[in-house]
Amino acid sequence: MERKNSFLVGEYYHVYNCGSDQRNIVIDNADANRLLKSLSAFNTTRPIGSLYELSNQKDVAMVTDPLVRIICYCLNPNHFHLLLEEIVENGISRFMRSFAGGYSKYFNITHKRKGTLFQGPFKAKLIEDNDYLLHLSAYINLNDRVHGLYGPAKDLVRSSWDEYTANSNGICQKDIILDQFSNKVDSYEKFALDILPAMLEKRPEYKELQKLLY
Repeated sequence: MERKNSFLVGEYYHVYNCGSDQRNIVIDNADANRLLKSLSAFNTTRPIGSLYELSNQKDVAMVTDPLVRIICYCLNPNHFHLLLEEIVENGISRFMRSFAGGYSKYFNITHKRKGTLFQGPFKAKLIEDNDYLLHLSAYINLNDRVHGLYGPAKDLVRSSWDEYTANSNGICQKDIILDQFSNKVDSYEKFALDILPAMLEKRPEYKELQKLLY
């Protein structure tokens, strides 16, 4: 799941991928929780081994020597979206290699399978202006709604929406987004929900995602 693109320290990127042949990367709640745990567990410059070695570690949100800043995320049953800031050289590439490799190893062992879990190298798009940054944060935080996931599929979604709207603690560095709103949480929630209908209408126009996601 590596890529050769150069990432610039201090810049923000939309990072996304899906399961190989659009297969599910999450089968049950244990998988969903492990995929979420992987986001924080593998976000470090320090070698940690496999995620199995962290199975008894209760709090993985306390990241030391992080590779990236996670601004927001949505982990869906068959694909994911991340908004990341590069904070050390090659941080995004190193993080995604550890994140994908560690979770894939867990998934294959747990479900007794072999082979590639993710669909090739992850995709990444530079966030070129602030309007796009704000729009993308809403798109990612509400991505399960954009894709119309409800019922059992919705139960397997893990996203940072609650971190943004309930002011709950988590793994996201939210200041770059919330500091732009006068009433922070309430104003951001209104902003995101107000543009959700437009995102639903424009969903077929997200060209960079058309070939990747269902």
